Amino acid sequence: MSIFKQKINLSSLNIGQFKQPIDRMAIILMLVLGVLIGLLLLSGDRTAPRVREFTWQNKQIGAEDTGFILTFFRPMNHSSVEENLKIEPPLPGKFSWAGRRMAYTLNNPAPYGVTYTLKLAGATDKYFGENNQNKGTLIQPFSGSFRSRDRAFAYIGVTGETESRLMLVNLSSSDSKPIPLTPKDLVVTDFKAYPNSDRILFSATDRSQAQAGGTLTQELFTVTTGINPQSPGTESQPPQPAGRIDKLLDAASYQNLKFDLSADGKTIVIMRVNRRNPGDFSPWIIDEKKPPRRLENQQGGDFMIRPDSKSMVISQKQGLAIVPLQPEADPVELLPKYEQVLGMARDNSAAAYVKYNGDFTRSLFILDNQGVEQEILRIPGSIIAVYFDPRKDKDNQFRRLYCLLAERLKTESYKEQPFIATIDLKKEGTRLVGTIKPLLILPNQLDTQISLSPDGLALIFDQSVTSAKPSTAATPRNDSGQSIASSRLWLLPLVEIPADGSQPKVQPEELPFAGYHPRWLP
Repeated sequence: MSIFKQKINLSSLNIGQFKQPIDRMAIILMLVLGVLIGLLLLSGDRTAPRVREFTWQNKQIGAEDTGFILTFFRPMNHSSVEENLKIEPPLPGKFSWAGRRMAYTLNNPAPYGVTYTLKLAGATDKYFGENNQNKGTLIQPFSGSFRSRDRAFAYIGVTGETESRLMLVNLSSSDSKPIPLTPKDLVVTDFKAYPNSDRILFSATDRSQAQAGGTLTQELFTVTTGINPQSPGTESQPPQPAGRIDKLLDAASYQNLKFDLSADGKTIVIMRVNRRNPGDFSPWIIDEKKPPRRLENQQGGDFMIRPDSKSMVISQKQGLAIVPLQPEADPVELLPKYEQVLGMARDNSAAAYVKYNGDFTRSLFILDNQGVEQEILRIPGSIIAVYFDPRKDKDNQFRRLYCLLAERLKTESYKEQPFIATIDLKKEGTRLVGTIKPLLILPNQLDTQISLSPDGLALIFDQSVTSAKPSTAATPRNDSGQSIASSRLWLLPLVEIPADGSQPKVQPEELPFAGYHPRWLP
């Protein structure tokens, strides 16, 4: 210990006493490094601050991707970053900070099919120079890029080589020619897209069986789309070719009817009927990479999985019920006032329910996740489809619904006139008030189906012509069971309501594809 207590006299240090050249070199190097360290401590860190990580760099974002994070190497001057951050084309949003991490949350989903550039220059760190005379050290200029997902949809073909086949159209590609995803020997009846758009879940019957009258032999499959979005927070996956099919469920012992896919893509609910015992009629659950299981003690009709992917709304004799998909989850919640659920907000904050009234009208109610309900529409006719606009107002409240409605006409025979409309939502005190504005009249098209794009900027719908000629189960059919002779697809751009309250001029564009049952990919 005495060795460490001795004082070293630097003036008496004689480098020459070290005989070996390597010793002298080591001493000189230590002295030089000591001087440099001292100068650095006196002058401070002169290196420019820079961005360490951008979570959307070279990624493809979807409607569920609501914000990105920038991580810096050192604490930054918040206002200087917020003032100098540029996104082209613009994506309005809000800033928040946690240490060296800056989060930017979008006000609305990014429009699909667009490449964006993020640039940051002119921002400074939060440390000031001598006597606070300067504004900090300028950041090293940063530039990043990302892209929103392709604007794509799927439909079922009706004519020629595409009849009853699942077709894919990518409007963002240089060639938007429809791509057949399923072979000719499968008759597709329904489908749902997975959240990453890389696969589609569909039901189909073997064409030879369908032509022989096998209408209840549909099986469940998945097919790849060839789309491979590199979503934020996921590892890069090798691209898969379009059209690779895997069978999930056969129809040997049970008839497979209506099905739905959860928002996270991990759960399928399908209604099944025992072939030997028609009274055995219940929903089944197919969890990811697990065998099918019956949802015990549940029967019913129409159903829809809620956006939380943990429960579903199902119609029962006493109305509707919210049923958990896992046995250990919350108990069943009854909604006896309503007969039908038509739409749900993506964040599970609200749902649109239909109530049948004694005066032969139907009411549309909005029920939020706090149990607050509000009637926003009563119509002498039918409420066919409802979509929540993903674009919200400045207070983060839903501002609009897009609906497919049918109004009863005053004629001798019962007849309804379908039309597409918006319902603008506005808070008046504690009440939610809806103002209906028709967008497009659809004469004699009660079986029209509409689909709202995930960015809320376009509707796609079909217009089919039915045929009275004899047909087989292989022939395309609408929801009413009628044979479809031909069907056109239309794209309806959605524009903002003018400030003066006048009706916007929207014109649908007919697409050069013959098909029905169109649905946008997420």
